[in-house]
Amino acid sequence: MTPPGYDILPRIPTVEEYLRLRAAAGLSAFSVEAATLGLGGTVFAVIVQHAGHAVGMGRLIGDGGCFFQVVDIAVDPAHQGRGLGKAIMAALTEHIDSQLPASAYVSLIADVPANRLYEQFGFAETAPRSLGMARRVG
Repeated sequence: MTPPGYDILPRIPTVEEYLRLRAAAGLSAFSVEAATLGLGGTVFAVIVQHAGHAVGMGRLIGDGGCFFQVVDIAVDPAHQGRGLGKAIMAALTEHIDSQLPASAYVSLIADVPANRLYEQFGFAETAPRSLGMARRVG
């Protein structure tokens, strides 16, 4: 359920919204060029809008059939604590459940304590069977 005064819109954030929300939420920074390319790989996205401004976002990226990843769950700190992260995840999960093939593998990398939010939507730790790994360029 979306809190009063907020709207969840199914759309990809603009590059400016994307970079601003990532910075506000304390997520790692990307260049304009990287953000432009990355947003092009979006399968589905939502924006949380308040008073005409994007204050939250979430994206689903992937290959379109087999593998998908939930990324960029971000809410401006001035709007946190109102259930907006849960509303973003509900919108992404509805899309996952209704639009993706039943055999699709959907993953995410959870920062603690956000893992508790993702558990509410059916995500479970994969360890010890598998471990998330990452490598940054540069």
